[in-house]
Amino acid sequence: MVLCVAAATTVICQRLHLPVVLGYLLAGVLIGPHAPALLVADAEVIRTLSELGVILLMFSIGMELSLRKLGEVGSRGAAIAIVEMGLMLTVGYFVASLAGFSPLECAFLAAMLAISSTTIIVRAFEEHPQAVAIRVREQIFGVLVIEDIIAILLIALLTTLATTRSFDVWGLAESAGRLGVFLSVLMLVGLVVVPRLIRFVVALKRPETTLVTTVGVCFAAALAAQRFEYSVALGAFLAGSLVAESGEGRRIAPQIRPLRDIFTAVFFVSIGLSINPAEVYAQAGWILLFAAVVILGKFLGVALGAFAVGHPVRASAQSGLAMGQIGEFSFIIAGMGVALGAVDPGLLAIAVGVACLTILLTPTQVKYSARFGEWIDGRLPQTMQTFATLYGTWVERLGKARRAGTAGARIRRYVRLLVLDAVLLLAVLIAAAAGGDEAARFLKSRLPEAAEAMGWLVAAGFLALATPLALGLYRLIRALGQALAVAALPEAREGEVDFANAPRRVFVVILQLGITLLVLLPMMAILQPFVPAIKGGAPLLALVIVAGIAFWRSATQLQGHVRAGAQALVAAVAVPGASTAEQAEMLDQMEQVLPGLGDFAPYAIDPLNRWVGRSLAEINLRGATGASVLAIRRGEDAVLTPTGRDMLAAGDVLVLTGTGEAIEAARELLGRR
Repeated sequence: MVLCVAAATTVICQRLHLPVVLGYLLAGVLIGPHAPALLVADAEVIRTLSELGVILLMFSIGMELSLRKLGEVGSRGAAIAIVEMGLMLTVGYFVASLAGFSPLECAFLAAMLAISSTTIIVRAFEEHPQAVAIRVREQIFGVLVIEDIIAILLIALLTTLATTRSFDVWGLAESAGRLGVFLSVLMLVGLVVVPRLIRFVVALKRPETTLVTTVGVCFAAALAAQRFEYSVALGAFLAGSLVAESGEGRRIAPQIRPLRDIFTAVFFVSIGLSINPAEVYAQAGWILLFAAVVILGKFLGVALGAFAVGHPVRASAQSGLAMGQIGEFSFIIAGMGVALGAVDPGLLAIAVGVACLTILLTPTQVKYSARFGEWIDGRLPQTMQTFATLYGTWVERLGKARRAGTAGARIRRYVRLLVLDAVLLLAVLIAAAAGGDEAARFLKSRLPEAAEAMGWLVAAGFLALATPLALGLYRLIRALGQALAVAALPEAREGEVDFANAPRRVFVVILQLGITLLVLLPMMAILQPFVPAIKGGAPLLALVIVAGIAFWRSATQLQGHVRAGAQALVAAVAVPGASTAEQAEMLDQMEQVLPGLGDFAPYAIDPLNRWVGRSLAEINLRGATGASVLAIRRGEDAVLTPTGRDMLAAGDVLVLTGTGEAIEAARELLGRR
């Protein structure tokens, strides 16, 4: 019954160019107890079968996440994911708490809203292959890989919370310790046994034996997780990652896929089975609110994170818009919460409604993401456009210094100390928030004659522990930002003029702000359950205001330096009778004199160029390529840092700046017939 109805609904969805997941959910509604249909399925049987779907789905995701693939994601993808997930978990919990949900429900709801759907994004890219560039897709898939790993950690944490039904710090610490031991033992034993076993079985060249053995490993790990009172999804995911380490994942995946697809379909149908259309309608207001939180929050988190690691404004906006949905992980978390009795079933209706709404909007968001990115880029103030161009070149230079090994061991040492300091500070803050009252009560019982002073004494003790850690964190952030900026824009030798001083100062400020966000957002996300909603949201709001002011001041200061540099560049290309090659050589020499203003390249506008008489805004050079026109040489005159209103004329010599890739793209666009 499930498969027949699901087949019909998915065919309809395919014809309407809708994701098949919606067809599975619709099938569940049609055969569920809340629909006036003649076919009513046995809910218990379907839920039992759907658990197999969860296990096989998580196993497949785990097989795609080998250690080698994690290495390919790199620090940039990890940084984007940490910023985005930290922001979404913080905002999701904050909004849910203001809406009146219990702390445990807020934690589940925040986790549901934080994880994008790999399946839906892949399908949207297949439907609109030209909408998103390959490089942007790779960036998005890298972020999704890290998201999936964080999702597994969230599932483990939420299982613990649902079991203990409290945010008791000591109980959570004990549960975290037990979880760490379980994961360590399972992974250590698994790494010794599973890859060797899989390679041995594959060598037999019997597909059915390989399939049975692989699925056996999957269910064995799921059973082990269940026996230790953890989610079966956690065990299945770990089994998939262990199988991937055998190096045979590409051979095994096609054999697993049909089995996975069947039971995954049953899983989504089981979600639809529990949907009461009347309840979804009753929750329509909350669904719209949380859908807006998903789309706007993910856009801001991904776009800011992508820009911070050096991607152009257009690509950053595209990435943020494409990831504005929730999907399979959200269903798993919601179903797990309802099954464990940790959340109200109405929360599942909200999760399903938000997922359906954002899934429906995803293809449109992907289709128009490029135009949206160009629109944002074209409407930035000139000061911000200049900054965005130069910032990309600074990050590119930092990447070159890192690959060349000139970034230094000092930076790596700062990073290790920063992580350690943040973890210790977080532990102290959680202990203060969750265990402060308990410690005060204990001291009052021991010293009743000084009971009134015990609360202040405990607060002073935690403050004494947290203050040096917070100051150390501040100093490390400053030192790391300075070290990274110097690696990208080296200081001049003693006695020489430091021409890179102005851009380096701006780069230091932006790096320090970025590192602060990278550290504080995850900390705030973890602290949310232990502090009141208003107190938890206030630091985020203050951080946004401070970051915005510092960012604008730095960008404004940079504009004057850029204008002075543009005058020198115009003089370099103003030599009478100089060829384009000679102008390029002179600009190469100017790169040594004016470090921090990007790579320079001349481009002459001939009389037959299609852009003659068109404004820079019409060309949309920055939005389409990421390169900027730093100056225009027009006969004896010059236009310094031109705006979008400036028109191009025959004989103009444009001084382009940006990353090497951006300049090549700009030349192609300007020369296109």
